[in-house]
Amino acid sequence: MSTNRPEFELLLCCASVDKDSESAARIEALLQKELDWTYLLRLALPHAMMPLLYWHLRATSSEAVPDGILDQLQSYFHRNHRRNVVLTGQLLELLGGLRAREIPAVPYKGPTLAALAYGNLALREFGDLDILVHRQDVPRANELLISMEYQPEYVLTPSQEAVFLQYGHQHSFWRDDDIESVVELHWRIMERYYSFPLDSDYLWSRLERVSLNGKDVLTVSPEDLLLILCVHGCKHLWLRLAWICDVARLICVRKEMDWEQIMEQAARLGSERMLFLGLYLASDLLGAELPEEVSERVQADPTVEALAGQVYEQLSLWANASPEGFEIGPFHLFHLRARERLRDKIRYCVRLATTVNVRDWMFLPLPRYLYPLYHVIRPFRLTRKYVTTLLKRLL
Repeated sequence: MSTNRPEFELLLCCASVDKDSESAARIEALLQKELDWTYLLRLALPHAMMPLLYWHLRATSSEAVPDGILDQLQSYFHRNHRRNVVLTGQLLELLGGLRAREIPAVPYKGPTLAALAYGNLALREFGDLDILVHRQDVPRANELLISMEYQPEYVLTPSQEAVFLQYGHQHSFWRDDDIESVVELHWRIMERYYSFPLDSDYLWSRLERVSLNGKDVLTVSPEDLLLILCVHGCKHLWLRLAWICDVARLICVRKEMDWEQIMEQAARLGSERMLFLGLYLASDLLGAELPEEVSERVQADPTVEALAGQVYEQLSLWANASPEGFEIGPFHLFHLRARERLRDKIRYCVRLATTVNVRDWMFLPLPRYLYPLYHVIRPFRLTRKYVTTLLKRLL
């Protein structure tokens, strides 16, 4: 990937898993250039790269960084660390409450990813606590969160809740404390329309222990986590460097992963190309080392390289323009190209057009006996939404 901004190159160096003398020398060389430090911080913030930027600048050549900039980075780093410690404590409290009610629960991403891939809670930013529960346990888990003063994003009627459990994938809760905690309670990993049918029972059978604040908790296996991260990044067009860094770091520190199992599961789920794209970005952009046979399969799909080029183009536009004014391209077309099977492309389009969600209920509230009409209303609402967005851009 090429960009005219040395500030973005510096971010890439700080995200890279290759921390040899050559990498340090590259950071040193970039620090000798005339950097726009204010822009660098403004760019690092939406990429969730502030902690890693501070960590590597402090270790490599802190004397080359203006004092005011280093102070800002240090202050952000310590605030993020304190926030992460508090969130991790809240996660452990939630898990304890769920365990007391005999509700099996598995945290993933967030603190567990920071522990697994970074080995340091301070080096990764996370704002949400993602917890996976069985669908039948969602109502009782909701009750627990509300009893702990978490507020649901949406208040649903019993009939809406029943439909949402069938077609939705998560409930979001927030608590207005010092750090505005957000909890995402999942019974599916991804929205139904995204057609990523990862079997929750399969996930639960392969859990692994990780230490958080000195306590062991169960989380998803590195193999399953890698695939989840690649699908999540693809869903969001890989617009945040931190997401690519997560994949690269996980590959780097968990060298004993069962790659054959990862590839087989991705192929079975129709998510092989999304996996390959995440691996390609982590390897090409951040130096993650892939097994030879995996690298060969990644390189064999020309669409992967084309999609990576689209990601690089978006990142370059972001790097060379104001992050506040940046707009992403047509992500649904990107999602379709990221599917290797025709039936998954068709399923994605059909489910996107017909799977009812909370926004449809808010758009036009209907009594329970008229809910089937939402399957007609939703395509109309989506058409109205995207036409309005297109007209705003054109005008």
